[in-house]
Amino acid sequence: MATMVELSPTGEQNDYVLGKPADKKTPPQRVPGLCSVRYGIAFITHFCNFTLLAQNAIISITMVAMVNSTDHAPHLNGSSEELPAGLNGAKHEEASKHLSVKAPVYNWSPQTQGIIFSSVQYGMVLMQGPGGYLAGKIGTKKLVGIALIGSSLLTLCIPLAANLGLAYLLATRAIQGLTQGTGYGGQLALWQRWAPPNERGRLCSIALSGMILGIFTVLLVGGIISNSLGWPFVFYIFGGIGVVCWILWLILVYDDPVSHPWISDPEKEYILSSLDHQFRSEEQPLPIKAMLRSLPLWSMSLCSLTHQWLVNTFVIYTPTYISSVFQVNIRDNGFLSSLPFLVAWTIGILGGQLADFLLSKNFSVVTVRKTVTTLGTIPPATLVVALPYVRSSFITTVTFLTLACGICPLSQPGVYINALDIAPRYASFLMGTSRGFAHSSAVLVPIVGGFFLNQDSEFGWRNFFFLSFAISLFGLILFLVFGKADVQEWAKERKVTRL
Repeated sequence: MATMVELSPTGEQNDYVLGKPADKKTPPQRVPGLCSVRYGIAFITHFCNFTLLAQNAIISITMVAMVNSTDHAPHLNGSSEELPAGLNGAKHEEASKHLSVKAPVYNWSPQTQGIIFSSVQYGMVLMQGPGGYLAGKIGTKKLVGIALIGSSLLTLCIPLAANLGLAYLLATRAIQGLTQGTGYGGQLALWQRWAPPNERGRLCSIALSGMILGIFTVLLVGGIISNSLGWPFVFYIFGGIGVVCWILWLILVYDDPVSHPWISDPEKEYILSSLDHQFRSEEQPLPIKAMLRSLPLWSMSLCSLTHQWLVNTFVIYTPTYISSVFQVNIRDNGFLSSLPFLVAWTIGILGGQLADFLLSKNFSVVTVRKTVTTLGTIPPATLVVALPYVRSSFITTVTFLTLACGICPLSQPGVYINALDIAPRYASFLMGTSRGFAHSSAVLVPIVGGFFLNQDSEFGWRNFFFLSFAISLFGLILFLVFGKADVQEWAKERKVTRL
């Protein structure tokens, strides 16, 4: 009879990497970056995130064209406040002039619009954690591929669902949220197997910045497509882009370097040697109790939530704030609202370079993670608080909004990838769970924002922005005090001896 005896966690090198025997005698040699397979995987994942978030956000810009009553405010991005009547009338008059003969319109109240917006978010919250876990079980390529094609086909079906009735539209959006949440959570598992520790910042930043580019593109071209072709074509075009992304994903993405058919031997050896300490040769159950008692894990999750609250404040309320303060038309609003996200996309990619540069200069991992998270939190939160005090200046307001939103992605190579540091073998599950937890702010922000803005527009913005500042600062302090970047005891390899 064989008896299994579990010994204490060990810090010694494993004999296996990604389930394969590891060659410890060959030191890892750095392989050139942008021309490598791992960077190709990052750019394809960038395109995947672009597609998923663009499909998620389309209805935010098309809603103005989908409703037909000037009594109903365009409920941008899930906010629950009504805009000034003059602005509503101007926006709907412009939308009606260009779109009413080209596409169907619906008599949806602001409350109904809010339900439509939020219907996709619940699936996003629920499925990111399970998506990360399932990716570790059945493979990222298969899981994210199913999510991509599912979300894309549902995007193509949304105009038909809207014509069939509100219930069909809500059901389509709800299912789409489940697929998108699975895709977001599932793709995080790639970096357990593809990202050498000294390149995690830039690889993850390239991948995650696709989300920002998706928002920028929808805000920029969604109104133009609606004006020229009709709002259904926004869904058709981005649904088609999703199908193309799905095909590229199936052809070019593999779960790990070992299974990739075109990777060079030096790059494969470099990645496997770099990850030598971080993968178990045998499956082990999730240490749920230890996770729940882990202060570094809680600080990471809460900081992700509070930072995402700040991000969603920009995503949800940038168009509405510009409209309510400066009374601009929908076309100019789309351009002005998209500008901060173009800056955010650029800084998001550069932020990963900054994090890895600091690591190359022998800064500790925990110092780098906390530094970039602080840079991505304090300046944007401060600029947001200042917005109500500079509203008399159009240029200053747009500049503050652009800088605040643009600086936020500096946190991407910080708190958002911290799970790869503290628990690399469980990183896909923890990153998916923490991002799903953080995404709950997409549901909470419009509820809280609507509460403030429905009571008093001028002081409502000020109080709402102060609250966002306090929330983001609270999470940052928790991460600065309790955050770690070394592998936690509960996440280390446990040797199993058979007697």
